[in-house]
Amino acid sequence: MKVAIIGAGRNNNGIGEYIAKYFYKNKATVISVLGTTNKTARHSANRLKRYGIQATAYTDFYQMIEENKPDSIVIASPLPTHFEYLIKSVDANLNVFCEKPFIWNKNDDPLKLIDSIFQKAEGRNLKIAMNSQWPFSMPYYETLCGSIDRKNIDTFFIHLSPIVAGKEMILDSLPHALSILYFTLGEGKIIKTDIESYENKLIIKFIYTMHTNNCEVHINLEREERQPRSFKFGFNDKIVHRVLNLKNYDIYFKYLDKTLKVADPLELSVKDFISSVKTKREPQIGKSHIMATDHMLNTIYNCY
Repeated sequence: MKVAIIGAGRNNNGIGEYIAKYFYKNKATVISVLGTTNKTARHSANRLKRYGIQATAYTDFYQMIEENKPDSIVIASPLPTHFEYLIKSVDANLNVFCEKPFIWNKNDDPLKLIDSIFQKAEGRNLKIAMNSQWPFSMPYYETLCGSIDRKNIDTFFIHLSPIVAGKEMILDSLPHALSILYFTLGEGKIIKTDIESYENKLIIKFIYTMHTNNCEVHINLEREERQPRSFKFGFNDKIVHRVLNLKNYDIYFKYLDKTLKVADPLELSVKDFISSVKTKREPQIGKSHIMATDHMLNTIYNCY
């Protein structure tokens, strides 16, 4: 697999650099990076050298595709650019690994836009995945807290700590919560949304209603700048806390008196995409997941 990275820098807490690292670690060739200026593109390419990656820096999408001829592309650029790069990438016959949220468009029907992207991609036998990594940690959650029976799930709680404040917290962090919810409980509908807004905190509550039962959802978004930022989640009051070792960045889940080392969900997300391209299967975080969580995100955002 030959991969190009759009947005490999670390500005604004971006994770493009780490995505590139995991593609390289899993035998993909990261051949190029695209930046907005020569300075930022070269800076991103230079930072990737610490992982052994030798990537050419570009500022022009079409020049990068013509000269490097990647077969896959990572879109880790700012959210307003996602839709344009998705269209360009599919038109260029590239498989796409796109950072969340997938797209954001206040003027047009986002589900129609997403569907149009996938229809074109499917016609060209291309794979598109959204990077939403925390669903890949659910086997570790169940190891600690027991198997989940979705018919008997009554509550879901999650606490996330974005570095932004206000309404931007919804776009920054809410996709994590919605992804875990959809991955675990399947398709549902959001009703009775309530949002409490404070200076550096949002409390979002709603009912996630499904065919078999209803789940009360409580989401805390609280701004934090220090590292490691706090993160915890769970179903039916079985809450795991993420513990991060800042020396080697090992990740652990802690529940009561039990602690379990967790494979980096970001790497698992990258590996799933690579596998989906190689085997021509649907990615774990593919069309149905993207469309469902995007609809939920818009529903909640519009309630603010």
